[in-house]
Amino acid sequence: MLLLALDTATPAVTAALHDGSRVLAAAGEVDARRHGELLLPAVDRVLAEAGRKLADVTGIVAGVGPGPYTGLRVGLVTATAFGAALDVPVHGLCSLDGLAYASGLTEPFVVATDARRKEVYWARYADARTRLTEPAVDRPADLADEVAGVPAVGAGALLYDTVFTGVRRDGPEHQSAAALAELAAAKLAAGEELLPPRPLYLRRPDAQVPANYKVVTPK
Repeated sequence: MLLLALDTATPAVTAALHDGSRVLAAAGEVDARRHGELLLPAVDRVLAEAGRKLADVTGIVAGVGPGPYTGLRVGLVTATAFGAALDVPVHGLCSLDGLAYASGLTEPFVVATDARRKEVYWARYADARTRLTEPAVDRPADLADEVAGVPAVGAGALLYDTVFTGVRRDGPEHQSAAALAELAAAKLAAGEELLPPRPLYLRRPDAQVPANYKVVTPK
């Protein structure tokens, strides 16, 4: 097994290689505006560091979000293209699950990432491997009673630490493809079924056709 993991659902553009036993190489850079520019160089770096070729990859793992439309689709389109070119399976994993796994927590907690528009993407977990709720997008103030004092990780929890008062500042802030790859490898080894590589947006994209759009037809 040689899994190539990618995630662009957050400002972190990250890639990793996993051989089924351990992470061979990982790379990442935090830049919310350059997902398309940074992802392929990150893939090149992890392949070079591991001494492998793209043709050696036997499966692709992609974070499916939730995340902003523009960034999220970069990773998923790239993963799908690699899968088609190599004729290998493409697996999806909730990006929040990668952050949860990286936390290593064994107690109930929440993961929250910055959804912009003064909102967060978030979910509850029983432990680092077990998600209790479906991912959601909400304003932090609306979650105050639910998350106050509950251990929390992620950039969203750090950004709104007056709401996520149990935030773990030593926990993961941004996504790591290494954690995503480790989680995927463990789930595949256990015979668990992963998600299809379809984006989890949770809300409509900013760019939309105007409501009063006038269709012009040739005369």
